[in-house]
Formats: sequence, structure tokens, C-alpha cells
Amino acid sequence: MINFNGNIAQEDNLLTLNRAFLYGDGVFETVKIVNGKILFLEDHYFRLMASMRVVRMMIPMDFTMEYFEEQILTLVNQLNIASSARARITVFRNDGGMYLPKTNEISFLINAISLGNKAYTINTNQYEVDLYKDFYVTKQLLSSLKTTNKMINITGSIFADENGLANCILLNDSKNVVEVLQGNIFMVSGNKLITPPVSEGALNGIMRKQILALAKKIEGIEVSEEIISPFDLQKADELFLTNVITGIQPITKYRKKDFTANLAHLLVQKLNESISEN
Repeated sequence: MINFNGNIAQEDNLLTLNRAFLYGDGVFETVKIVNGKILFLEDHYFRLMASMRVVRMMIPMDFTMEYFEEQILTLVNQLNIASSARARITVFRNDGGMYLPKTNEISFLINAISLGNKAYTINTNQYEVDLYKDFYVTKQLLSSLKTTNKMINITGSIFADENGLANCILLNDSKNVVEVLQGNIFMVSGNKLITPPVSEGALNGIMRKQILALAKKIEGIEVSEEIISPFDLQKADELFLTNVITGIQPITKYRKKDFTANLAHLLVQKLNESISEN
């Protein structure tokens, strides 16, 4: 028996034993499905495998990329949303133990919802951001993984909501720019596109990888992974964030400065073209 919200109830394993719930002992991937196809499938699969290895989870022999794909598509097909959907697969260590687990074997859970648009689009509405300085991202390998411990992102999202912001920029323990609450951040200064390196604590984002590759093919654009300070942001011509579901979201305002979105528009066009070719 357990006490749940003041009521004595039957024990629920999800509440009392699940390690993702108890300790944040889980990793996840969020994917976008268009016309029955998982976008950037290989990148998502190998990032998940790498994350599982880093946190010492046992990868089942049958957990191949084909199995990963099949399990996600089976669900979205059952839900009849395979034309455009968002799916999340959460992998967690099996029940048992406290900080020290009794096993490194895993289970997984997949959930999915329908999305409105198949193609990536640019949201041109006002999108103001500011720094979030209550907590900092540490410069370590764990910060680059998608784990179920996202307390900084949660508290930062509450801060943004309380202050009328669309998003917040996260800093690392050296007070340099890392990312935003829901993705990676890019800065355009002149003809140079810059994003913080993963070594600064930034998420090793799937869309980040796509944008870096696409930008390198645009004539006249220099692409670089460099440390960005908060002061650098105010000197930029353009700021935008990236993630697999949104694609590219221009930042229109930071610290009373307004920004253009010229390169962001071009990159969205290139992104949609690259998807339609594959």
C-alpha cells in the first residue's frame, strides 16, 4: 500500500519502483514523423545508443535501428497520425536498487501526438528571450545528453512564463551561452554563423547537426562552433534556436535589441528541400 495525495491506495509500480520517476534514470529521443518516415532516423538512433552507453545501460541485442524505427512507426500507424507526428521514446533502467541499480537492463516507453504541419515553417511572431541565471549548466558530457533530469529547463520555463518571455537562454558555469530551454542557439554576425560547441555543455542536437551541414553549403557563409558570451548576443545581427520539432525559430528580441531573420528563412527553405530529396 502507498499514500498517494493523502489517500491510501494500492501500490503502483510506476510511482514506487520506476527508476526514471525516482531518480531521473532515463534517456530519451523526440522524433518527427512525416508521411510515415522518421526524419533523421540514423542520427536519432545513434545518439540514443551513445547516451545509453554513457550512462551504462545494457543495450539489448535486438535493439537495432530497424527495431527502433518499427516500434515508433507501429504506434503512429495505430494512432492514424503517421502523416505528421511527434513521438518520444524514453528508455529507463529496470526497477530495483536505490542510487546503485540492481540491473542495467532497460525498458522503453513510446508516446506520440499528431502535428499540424508536415513541412518546417518560420514563425514570424514576436519571440523575446532573456538570460536565465538562477541555475547553470555544467560543462560535462552528461549535459550533452537528453536525460529525464530536466529541472533547469523546467524552472527556466516557469521563469520565462512569469516574465512574459517566449524562451530563456541558458548559461554554463563559466557564464557563457550554452543553449535555450528547448533547443540549441545560433548567432549570426555579419557573414558568420556561430553556435556554442558541445564541450560548453550544449545539447548534441539533431537539428543543430542538420543546420551546421546546410549552412556550410551556402556561399558566403562562414560556419563556426565558438564560445559565445551574453555580451556577444547584443552585437549579433540575428539569433535563432533549433530543434527537431520546430525546425528553426527566429529570436526577434533580446535585451531591447531587435533582430532580423534573413538567414533563418533561407535555412528553413534549404532544410525542407533536403528532406524532400531524401
